[in-house]
Amino acid sequence: MGFFDKMGKNLGTSKELDIEEYMNSEEMADVDVMNEPADFYVKPVILKEEADIALIEAELDKRNIIIADISELMKRENTRKDLISKLKEYTSKINGDIGQLGADKIMITPAKVKIIKSKKQPPK
Repeated sequence: MGFFDKMGKNLGTSKELDIEEYMNSEEMADVDVMNEPADFYVKPVILKEEADIALIEAELDKRNIIIADISELMKRENTRKDLISKLKEYTSKINGDIGQLGADKIMITPAKVKIIKSKKQPPK
């Protein structure tokens, strides 16, 4: 009988605990058991509709950096321009920054974090 089996019996549960299932569960999605918590995170977000703007703004308010996948918006040019315009307005308001990382990704930073947009050549 393993530790988790004993704990389950002591707590009055009859269901066996599957550690793999527990570690992959929704409540463990943001838990890093190997490292102590960080002050800020770089978080991926798929930007596809206006509701995603509120999520991004909330993450920026927590001082997290966002890598937004805009590939789903590439076919909807007006929607893409509108959503990115709203993000630009918000980042300007909070003194953050926004920049394109590639054809279908943008980076959005919180207050007082700036993106260097010019490519510097290494010294020869």
